[in-house]
Amino acid sequence: MLPTGDPDWASVDIAVPRLPLRLPGISMAGFRQRAPAPVNIAMVAHPSVTLLIDLSDGEGLAYETDGRHGHGSVVAGLLPGGLRTGGQVGECLQIRLEPALATAVFGAPDLTGTVASLRDLWGHGAEQAENALRAAASWDERFTLATDFLARRLGARPEVDPEIAHTWRRTLTHRGRVQINALADEVGWSRKRLLARFRAQLGITPKRAARLIRFDHAAHLLATGHAPAAVAATTGYVDQPHLHREVKSFTGLTPSAVAVAPWLAIDRTTWPH
Repeated sequence: MLPTGDPDWASVDIAVPRLPLRLPGISMAGFRQRAPAPVNIAMVAHPSVTLLIDLSDGEGLAYETDGRHGHGSVVAGLLPGGLRTGGQVGECLQIRLEPALATAVFGAPDLTGTVASLRDLWGHGAEQAENALRAAASWDERFTLATDFLARRLGARPEVDPEIAHTWRRTLTHRGRVQINALADEVGWSRKRLLARFRAQLGITPKRAARLIRFDHAAHLLATGHAPAAVAATTGYVDQPHLHREVKSFTGLTPSAVAVAPWLAIDRTTWPH
């Protein structure tokens, strides 16, 4: 079982790359807890595949979801359910990847709704990556090493269809407020083909992806103090009850509870939106 307790972000050092990464669609941040203490954080659904690399000594990172428990580095796909992470975490590297890239990096065609040990996906390569990152002298060196690991894996496997990658990025750019027919016309495919290929390669329908991306935008506005009614209007929900239903669908929480979620609180500092 995970311990109880939210993280004290004031005791956490956060590092982000000082220069843009050379891999578009991938972002990273490093965390170091100055005084290691047990934490328990609920992950909020995000429109990316999230890799948490455990760089701690001792027990390190722990996670649980749907009654399953694990330790060590973990990959959380789109919509990972009730995933909670924590334990005695000293240092951790968090990497977010666009789904189209994650398919190639992890060699899995569908990570939606899944939580998997990095060692199950990378085998011995996971331990090699962890050891190299743990031994690095600085976070800048770690970011460079992680970028190299990911670039090699991207080069070894084909990515998804360019049309699928384009559809995802257009949906992301427009924060979920897109029309499937218009996207199909952009890539020169029929609506039926786009729906089938998108789901086959990313494990989620374009409509569900658009809902997730729009929810993410709304959740971050809530976390920065915007009122639910204003957020609903800004993000294109019909009304405040519609926003409430969507937040409940993705998190099981109310908008007011999502607004103070620790997972989103640190996003304000670490992941510029």
